[in-house]
Amino acid sequence: MKTNSKKQSRSKRKSPATTSKDAGSHRWTFLTNHAHVLIALHANPGMILRAVAEQVGITERAVQRIIQELEEEGYLLRHKVGRKNQYDVLTDRPLRHPLECHRTIGDLLRLITGSK
Repeated sequence: MKTNSKKQSRSKRKSPATTSKDAGSHRWTFLTNHAHVLIALHANPGMILRAVAEQVGITERAVQRIIQELEEEGYLLRHKVGRKNQYDVLTDRPLRHPLECHRTIGDLLRLITGSK
């Protein structure tokens, strides 16, 4: 019996978002890409956008759009350090959804990173 190699190879491919060791075949996560970008930049404020994109599992262009939105809403500050960007996550800002607006970005980061 002959198998369709194209179909078989497509089904074995994984997107960048599902290549982490515990991600398995999950198609969604509890946190948004905006949260993932904030978490990555908080952990490494000088991270280049390509690396953020790889870590989050989205395109570099999507990271650029998310950073622009986070800056416009006052959740992120960008500073030039030489030729590179440095990002400051404003941890005192509240989360946006009514169910979680009593918590801050810092609360979320502490929950995820386990820091105090």
